[in-house]
Amino acid sequence: MGTLMEQGFNLRGVIPNNEAIYATAMAEFGSATSLIMAFGMVANIVFARFSKLKYIFLTGHHTLYMACMIAIILSVAGFEGFSLVLLGSITLGLVMVLFPAMAQPFMRKITGSDDVAFGHFSTVGYVASGLIGKLVGKGSKSTEEMNLPKNLVFLRDSSISISLTMGIIYLILVAAAGGDFVREHLSGGQNPVVYAVLSAIGFAAGVFVILQGVRLVLAEIVPAFNGISQKLVPEAKPALDCPIVFPYAQNAVLIGFLCSFLGGLVSMGLLGAMKLTLILPGVVPHFFTGATAGVFGNATGGRRGAVVGSFVNGVVITFLTLWLLPVLGDLGFANTTFSDSDFAVTGIFLGYMAMAGKEAVILAIAAVSAGVFATNFIHRKKKLQTASAH
Repeated sequence: MGTLMEQGFNLRGVIPNNEAIYATAMAEFGSATSLIMAFGMVANIVFARFSKLKYIFLTGHHTLYMACMIAIILSVAGFEGFSLVLLGSITLGLVMVLFPAMAQPFMRKITGSDDVAFGHFSTVGYVASGLIGKLVGKGSKSTEEMNLPKNLVFLRDSSISISLTMGIIYLILVAAAGGDFVREHLSGGQNPVVYAVLSAIGFAAGVFVILQGVRLVLAEIVPAFNGISQKLVPEAKPALDCPIVFPYAQNAVLIGFLCSFLGGLVSMGLLGAMKLTLILPGVVPHFFTGATAGVFGNATGGRRGAVVGSFVNGVVITFLTLWLLPVLGDLGFANTTFSDSDFAVTGIFLGYMAMAGKEAVILAIAAVSAGVFATNFIHRKKKLQTASAH
C-alpha cells in the first residue's frame, strides 16, 4: 500500500517505520543496543519487584527498538561505554513499567479483568484515544453492536468486512498508480485488479492470523508466565503486544486503522502547508496503532470514541515523529524514523535533557527512578489512610 500511495499520488518524505530505522542504525549502534536490551530487561524486573508498578514487558521487538533509540540519543548526547549502557538500561527498564501503568486503567475496561497488561510503545496515542472517547462518546453504541439487515448479516464476520473494505482501497490505489507500474514492480505480471483483490484478502488473512495468535497467547502463555513470575515478582502482570486487545472489539480494529490513516493524511497536508518535513502515513504503524486506538476509544466512547480517538492517534504519531527527528543526530536526516508515540516521547525527553548537558540527563533519569520506587510509600500511605478511616 505504501508503494502504491507514493507512486499514485507522487508523495515523497519521511516514512516512519521501526524496522527500517533499526536496520539503518545497527551498523553503528548494534553492540550498545544489545547490551541495553539485555540489562534493560533486568532493570524491568528490578523496578517491578521493588515498586508498585508490577508489569513485566514481554513485547520483544519493541524492547529491541526502544533500546536502539535510547542508544542513539544517549550516544548523540556524548555518553559511551559503561555510562551509556548503564543509563540506557535504567531508562529502558523505566519505560517498560511506566507505559503499561498508564494503559492499565483502560485495559481493565477493555478486558473486564486486571490479569493482563498492555506492552506496546504507542501508549500515549492509545491513552489519548481513550480520553477523547470519554469526552465525545457519551451515549454512543459500541462498534460491536451492528444492526445489519438480514441480507448483509455476513458483514458481521470481521474477515469478510476487512476484505471488502481493503479491496475498495486497494483498487483505488492500483488505479492511481497505473496498471503498468503494478505489473512491472509489484504483481509480477499479474492482472492489476486481481492483484488488488488478492492483496485485500491477504490483508484480512493476516489480521485473522494475528487474532488466532492472540487467543493462543491468552490461553497458553499467560498461565505459564504467572507460574514463573510469582517467584521473581509476586503479583506481576504480563504486558503483551497490542493485538492482545483486537478480539475484544474486532470492528473497532478496522475503523481505528482507517481513521488513524485519515488523521495521518490530514496531518501530512498540514505539514505541507506549513512547509515542514513531510511525514508520510506508513501503513504498518497506522494499522497497528490505529486499530488499537480504535479499541481503546470504543471502550470509553463507543463508535464516536473509536472514530475520533483513532483519528487523534493518527495526528499524534505524525507530529511526535516530526519533533523526534532533530534529536536523532545524523539519523534524523534519513528517510525513515521511529513510528510510535512512546519512542517519540522518550526520545524527545532524553534529547532535550541532553541539550542541557550530561548532568541533566543523569538527574532526570535518577528523578524518574526515585518516583517509581516512591510508589511503594504512596501505596502504603493510602492503605494506612483507608485503615484509619474504617
